Amino acid sequence: MGDEDRIELKFRLADGTDIGPSKYSQYMTVASLKEKIIAQWPKENENAPKLINEIKLINGGKILENNRTLSEARSLAIGELPGIVTTMHVVLRPPTLGQKNEKLQNEPSVKNRCACCIL
Repeated sequence: MGDEDRIELKFRLADGTDIGPSKYSQYMTVASLKEKIIAQWPKENENAPKLINEIKLINGGKILENNRTLSEARSLAIGELPGIVTTMHVVLRPPTLGQKNEKLQNEPSVKNRCACCIL
């Protein structure tokens, strides 16, 4: 795989720190890229994601879909200029409503209430 098949990316976290830059294959999926981000997440950061669905990758104002390759996403948002490092923003997703309800239902004080009272 030649250098022309690779895209140089860095990832900006919410606290202003960066992961990268590194070169990635344009045929890599966004989901695989998120796995690499999780593996490289700064160890001192307490709010590290554990799953790829806890992360949104944003580039050019667009959220990149997990099933797309970087090549497909490139046509949507990633810059085309050779030799330029593209910065993507990494946003952690807040817990979903379902996860919140599960936590609340397991608490003794609300365990016997109906779902509509827990909300």
